[in-house]
Amino acid sequence: MFKTEQEKFWAENFGNEYIQRNQGAELLASNLNFFTKALAHAGKLNSCIEFGANIGMNLKALKLLYPSITFKGIEINDQAALELGNVIGKDNVINSSIFDFEVNQKSEISLIKGVLIHINPDMLDLVYQKLYDASSSYILIAEYYNPSPVTISYRGHQDRLFKRDFAGEFLNKFKNSVLIDYGFSYRNDPAFPQDDITWFLIKKINNEYKLL
Repeated sequence: MFKTEQEKFWAENFGNEYIQRNQGAELLASNLNFFTKALAHAGKLNSCIEFGANIGMNLKALKLLYPSITFKGIEINDQAALELGNVIGKDNVINSSIFDFEVNQKSEISLIKGVLIHINPDMLDLVYQKLYDASSSYILIAEYYNPSPVTISYRGHQDRLFKRDFAGEFLNKFKNSVLIDYGFSYRNDPAFPQDDITWFLIKKINNEYKLL
């Protein structure tokens, strides 16, 4: 059923426990602050697809920022997908692995936040392709950054967290995409703490656009 051990890890008990640790009004406020900064150069957005949407805490914040936006969310954990349906409507939830997701329509922005770090590195190229194919304009990648690939322990588990230059790899793969903006969120921010993630706003460009 699962292509990697990491998928099984998140689809089962650990994924259920993660839900309890990642919800609430403070996280929603922090996410709203995060997206206000990360999407400042994206303008108004009308549609978004999130890869690894969990229970929808990111999408709740985006709905406050863009009241008329429509959503799709991909989520492998059944419990999280059920709760996600209460946020974006069950018909907008794709309860499956990102690997099995088939792109059949585009959204203005593809979003992935704190998910690439948990994906088996051998499968990253496939995920990059799906992020690219699902977007008509923007891709927002927000992950732990490291200039070279490293594997670190995650809550006592091995081979469950990987740090690398995800955005750099994405930009190298898709030459008709450009970096629009980037920034860093700090876990010790006194007002709006987030994990120590670096975010990258990337825009797809048409063939007529010439890079200098």
